[in-house]
Amino acid sequence: MFPLLKLATLVGLGHFSHAVPQAATTPVTTGAPTVTISTSVASPTVPLSALVPSQATLPPTQPWCIGQIFCPGALLQTVNLAQVYTDAKTIVDKPTSKSSQQVLTDFAAFNLSTVTEGDIVNFMDNDFLGEGLELQGALLPGFNAAPPFLSNVTDPLLQAFSQIVNGYWTQLARTINQSALCSIYPGGTCESTFIPLNYTFVIPGGRFREQYYWDSYWIIQGLLKSQLYDTVNGTLQNFMDEIDNFGFIPNGGRTYYFDRSQPPLFVHMLSDYVTTTGDTSILQRGLPSAEAELAWWSNNRTIQVTSPYTGQTYSMAHYAVNNSAPRPESYIEDYLTVHDPTLSTPLTDSQAAELYSELASGAETGWDYSSRFQIVPQLGNPGLRTLNVKNNIPICLNSILYKAHSLLATLYENSNATAAANHVQIAAGIRAGILDLMWDSSKLAFYDFNLTSNSRNSIFTVATFYPVWNGIIPDEVLASQANAFGYFAAVNMVMNKYNGTFPVTFVDWTGLQWDSPNAWPPHQYIIISALEALPSNLTTNTLPTPGSGQSTYDLVPAGQLNFTEAQLPGQPLYDTPTVNITATGPGADINMLNGTVVNGGNATVGEGWAATLRREMANRYFTSVLCSWHATGGSIPGMLPQLPASQLNLTNSINNTGNMFEKFSNLDVDSSGYGGEYTVQAGFGWTNGVVLWVAANYGKVLVGPQCPALVTTVTSSSSGATSLELFPSSLGAMGVAVLVSLVGLFFL
Repeated sequence: MFPLLKLATLVGLGHFSHAVPQAATTPVTTGAPTVTISTSVASPTVPLSALVPSQATLPPTQPWCIGQIFCPGALLQTVNLAQVYTDAKTIVDKPTSKSSQQVLTDFAAFNLSTVTEGDIVNFMDNDFLGEGLELQGALLPGFNAAPPFLSNVTDPLLQAFSQIVNGYWTQLARTINQSALCSIYPGGTCESTFIPLNYTFVIPGGRFREQYYWDSYWIIQGLLKSQLYDTVNGTLQNFMDEIDNFGFIPNGGRTYYFDRSQPPLFVHMLSDYVTTTGDTSILQRGLPSAEAELAWWSNNRTIQVTSPYTGQTYSMAHYAVNNSAPRPESYIEDYLTVHDPTLSTPLTDSQAAELYSELASGAETGWDYSSRFQIVPQLGNPGLRTLNVKNNIPICLNSILYKAHSLLATLYENSNATAAANHVQIAAGIRAGILDLMWDSSKLAFYDFNLTSNSRNSIFTVATFYPVWNGIIPDEVLASQANAFGYFAAVNMVMNKYNGTFPVTFVDWTGLQWDSPNAWPPHQYIIISALEALPSNLTTNTLPTPGSGQSTYDLVPAGQLNFTEAQLPGQPLYDTPTVNITATGPGADINMLNGTVVNGGNATVGEGWAATLRREMANRYFTSVLCSWHATGGSIPGMLPQLPASQLNLTNSINNTGNMFEKFSNLDVDSSGYGGEYTVQAGFGWTNGVVLWVAANYGKVLVGPQCPALVTTVTSSSSGATSLELFPSSLGAMGVAVLVSLVGLFFL
């Protein structure tokens, strides 16, 4: 339970893609840029006279959740089962228009055995306001439409695009709308889940209309390049307010996140801000906040793990949320995962409670959801029912905590030698545990440690790069350039084999958003940063080349990917009918060029292998962002004309001006990613942040990309021919991504 006094003080302070919901729009003008707040209109897909489906037994009351309206219970379950909105988060983001008691009284008037869809529509219309109205657009102090880093970008088109992305901060900046605030407690004139914050912040975008924890790390990377230092400071102050009031940083700025956090990057953000600005005054508050944040992870998410390899015991962290009900913001998705009518084996109450805990723990990882944490990776609910998050010791979480303790020791400098030494010691213990439990020296990769099997997992994920990003470089990697390259060999393979950037995993049959073919902006940043972290003596050789008759897969250490080359996802080939895609051998490297890769920038004489991969990764990321933005209506006057309506119609982008997506497809640089339990979101905070970070750091090696045509022909492998003349006009930008993935199945 959280201290009610502290919460009261805060109030005073201040599974597959859904269709796009119908919405009402309310322009909010504050003197800051005008922001249009879109609010969903209740629109069930069945007749209003239809009865709401019968319900399973209500889950237990959750001690962490406040009130009876927005917590798991009769009201929330009934409204979700009616499915009058396409996104369950809409329901819990709507403040009430009446007092808590009146809303509960109105709901109690229903006979749940006879309540209709129309009853629920009227209830939501009469008793609730629009979601997101507690926020309004905000001015960004010191905003510069042409920040100095733009001079680092030598390509005129990419410089202009970077400037446009810099301008998107003005559309994502938010502050609270005092006139629309409600209490988070029952008893006021209205009730809401929104946590008021004192300082301006940048939201991710789309349905993510609040400040979020780990998103903010990559948002801050971009804000620092834009020199928006006051906004970064304010973001950190908001997090420190949350630590003061709750003892930790919740997943996001809503009370329904009070049961969980997200990857603990607060100390990283604090350190980056101080390093960039030299503003050490923030440490007076920041150091105690960092101590409290790390103590929360130590007290609530850390366990003792004894290594089966060495017999040593380590204090290691895992994601483990105390929850036994559907997540309020994803209620119907969780409910149907547990009570799936298509599955013949019902779960017991204890099994249901445990699965709800696993679903919430999966959300805490930030990777909600991925085959990485499934016992048996499968499509849909059968796979989700095998989630085993709590019994995994994750590479990413422990690497982040290692660096957090190391950074905190550095931030103390000479002010508190005892505290600094303590954090150095804790960091050393985490580092030792990571290397013992998770590092496979023969495969040159890190794998999560599985408490169920008492061994390392075999699934290869992008999490393997987190330790080196955070400063943990195994001795085997330091031993030779060949081993250092071997650790990154999969990156080289992806650059040559696929059109896009690095995917989360190479598992492409789950339909989950943290699996292939999806490639996420934070991971591209992490891989590039990990390459930067290597000592220079390991990076001077040129990229190795495959053996005769082999592809770049041949350069990956044996067993590292746990896939044969033929088992890897296939890459569709566009507009080149004379070239065959093959699953194996040199023909699989369809993006290989002389000294570089397609959309990988220009090779440089004397370039070491790590510099080559950084350049190719930077260019391929820019390609994915710019091409998908252009495919959805983006244009730059005098440089990049907007696509004709006949093509924009294919991505449902008529009258659109370009989407910055949260994730991308590594099979198609024109497309967003897909999958998961909500529609792919545009905006998008961390995408923009990584764009600006790449532009500032790699602008001199960026080259304007070649974007594939939207109207295209797809040619299959030499084993058979399959052609696709054009993308159906009924597909949106998200649907195109789904189609591209399905096309890819022809080449497995």
